[in-house]
Parts: sequence; C-alpha cells; structure tokens
Amino acid sequence: MTRLFRTLKETGAIRWVALMCLALPMFASYFFDDIFSTINQEFEDPSMVALGWSMADYGFYRSAYSLLCIFGGLIVCGMLLDRWGVRLTGSIFVGLMVGGAALITYAISEGFAGSRLYDWLSGVFAKPSLSLAYAGCAMFGLGSEIAGVTVNRAIAKWFKGREIAFAMGLQLALARLGTAVALIVVPRIVELEGYIPYSETSKPAVAGMVLLLGALVLWGLFVAMDYRADRSVAASAGSSARPADGAATSEAGSPAEDRFRFRDVLKVITNRHFILVSLLCVFFYCCVVSFRKFATAILMPRFGIDSDVASVMVAMIPFFTLVFAPLFGAVVDRVGRGTKIMILGSAMILFAHLTVAFAPGVPAFGFIAIGVLGLGYSLVPAAMWPSLPKIIAESRLGTAFSLVYWVQNIGLFTVPIVVGHIIDRASSPVVAEYFFIGLAVCAIVVSVLLSRSSDRHPELRLDEKAGGR
Repeated sequence: MTRLFRTLKETGAIRWVALMCLALPMFASYFFDDIFSTINQEFEDPSMVALGWSMADYGFYRSAYSLLCIFGGLIVCGMLLDRWGVRLTGSIFVGLMVGGAALITYAISEGFAGSRLYDWLSGVFAKPSLSLAYAGCAMFGLGSEIAGVTVNRAIAKWFKGREIAFAMGLQLALARLGTAVALIVVPRIVELEGYIPYSETSKPAVAGMVLLLGALVLWGLFVAMDYRADRSVAASAGSSARPADGAATSEAGSPAEDRFRFRDVLKVITNRHFILVSLLCVFFYCCVVSFRKFATAILMPRFGIDSDVASVMVAMIPFFTLVFAPLFGAVVDRVGRGTKIMILGSAMILFAHLTVAFAPGVPAFGFIAIGVLGLGYSLVPAAMWPSLPKIIAESRLGTAFSLVYWVQNIGLFTVPIVVGHIIDRASSPVVAEYFFIGLAVCAIVVSVLLSRSSDRHPELRLDEKAGGR
C-alpha cells in the first residue's frame, strides 16, 4: 500500500483514484434508490402486483427515504462528520446504507411473504411488506445522504484550491449514471406482463445489493488512502508544524481548536447566502428527483408511449448529466459566473415542466422536455455545490453540507406524498405537473436573489473562477 500510494502521489493520480473510490459507492446508491422508478406505473392497479402497493403506497414508501434525515439525523450526523472526520463517519453510514438496502430487498421478497415475521406484522400493519420496506428505506436514506455529505466533504478536502467544481461534477455524473443504468435495466429484467409476483419485483433490488457490496470494498480502499494521505501530510509537516502542548489533531492534521464546535451551527444557519443555497437546493431537486420517481406514470399517458420508450426518455436525465455535469463543472472552474449559471439551469427546469404540461402530445416534445431537464439538472449542481466551500469555513463544512441536505430532504419527504395523492385522485397523472411548475418558479426566484446578493458581496467570489480574482 505504501509503495502504491507513493507512486500515485508522484504521478499526481492519487486524487483521481480517491475520487473514483468515492464516486462508485454513490453510483451503487443511486442505482438502488431508483429500482422502482420505471416500473411504478404498475402500482396504479394494486391487484396485479403481489406486493399489493397502490400509487399512494409507493409515494409513502418513497417518503421514507427522507424520514430520519429531516427529523434530526442529517444535522446530528453532519456535526459528527466535522468532529469525527470522513473516515469514521463515512464508514458508519455506508454500512447503514447497505443494511437498509438489505432490509428493503428482504421486505419485497417471496421469502419474507411466507415468513413468521410477515405473519406477526400482519397483526399490526395492513401491508407488512410496505411497513418493513419503509423502515429499510428510512435506514437506507439516512445512510445514503450522510454518505453523500461525506463524499462532498472528502472531495473538498482533496481538491480544495484545485479542480473542485470539475471533481464534484464528475462525482455527480458517475453517481447519476447509477440512476441511468437503473432506469434502462430495471424494466428489461422485470417481466411486466400480467400478474407481477414477488420474484419479479425483487430482481432489481438483488442487483442493487451486489453493487452495494462492491461499494463497501471501494469505500474501504478510500479509507486506507485517506489515512495514508494524512500520515504523509503530518510527516512532511514535521515537528515544527505540530501544535504546542501536544494538542490533538484532526484527520487532516489541523489543530483541534480549529475544528467544529457545536455552537458553530448557529454561524452556518444565520449565513444568508447559505439560506439561499439551501432553498435553491430543495426547490430545484424536488423539480427533478421527485418528478423522476413518477415520470413514467406521467409521460406514458401524456405522450402516448409504452413503458420501454418512457424508461429511455427518463434515462436521458442522468445520461445528460453524465456528459454535461463534469463539463459544466469545468466551465465554472474556468470562467466562474456560478450564480448566473444557477439562474439559467433553473429556467431550463421550468421550461421542461411547461413543455411536459402543455406541449402537443407528440413523443418528440417529451424527448425535448426531458433533454432540457437533463441539461438544467447538470447546470445548477455544477455551480451550487462548489459555492458552499466559498461561503462556509472548512471546519463547519460537513455541517453545512448536511444542513443543505436536511432542507432538501424535507422537500423529498413531502413532495412524493403530495404527488402520489394528486395522481391517485386526479383524472390524469399530468395534473401533477402544475405542482412541479410552481416549484420551478420558486427555484428561479431564489437563484435570482442569490445572484443579486453575490453582486453586492464580491468578496465571497461566488461568480469568480477557481483560484482567480
């Protein structure tokens, strides 16, 4: 390991190897999170699915992802990240992510349907599989979100002052590739004709579990590399760089007094730019992520297409980000103007939802709308996430990322419930688009406010290129 580390460091490749070890576990997480996204239309007729879930049940299940996150989990765990560092915190929550996924896989399997646990839960819950999957999804969601916070924190640690926007964009692209693969693969490995048994609905979950187990191995490799990197930094600094009186150091070798303190959370939540970034995050992501969970149910009747075409259409969202997220990240690094890019991306999201809602019912308009949605989904995060290290001190960065994710998860918790009920009660699933249009308008308003505030506070350098003035 020592020889490999030295070789990678001398060639300048070590940061990119570390980035791959961070990004590929998120690929697995995104894949598992979307195992139902392109087959959820089957829940419109619960009698044809062994699980017996309705569309409202599916929305309820989706909301579980954010349950523990919004009830304090993200905030507490973000503070622990700043106190314990990326290695310990990340290891705990990558493990929780895998454990939650295993519970979901069991809950939707035929083995659970014939178990004593199923019989016992039947006396408590009307739908035992939904209840157990809900608990697993809550675990998976907290683990996945904190793992995502940890990944962003680790990228900031390894790339600060270098190609940070490009690195975050590349990580985001590879993670969303997991979504794209799920959207393309799942409807092709699940038999959707006639009655759908447990054996079919559990297939994509089993595939996701295999990927998550591989993610554990890659995370372990990153932990070893990060530990070795900190040891190398400490050794090169020498005794003159050590804090006086034997003060403790953090993972990166910084003095303990420079590390996060619990009262510092107030300094984060009272930062007006942080508040605007958080609001943009929740409105923007709900317009895309929550839409994607119901996209096939909306697009199929809207444009008169079958599930195979709809799955390809929806898969354009992550495939576009695979190409454009790193590209736009490099643009932000090179030319800046981050807040203006956020406005443009938010406007694209609004255009996409207006097209879905009001364009002629021709499939070509659906492809255009989803393509624009994919471009907007690449633009905004490429500028938004790298802005946090500019407005928040590094010692509070883990908490800042977790708080943004917390606000985002409040939206991701409530929006699927609302949309599920809208689709269940409306004459057409397309009615849900009016709700997404309202969210997109809110995203534009917030991004404009952030841009104006950036113009009044040029010292933050939110619109300047990386390393420049």
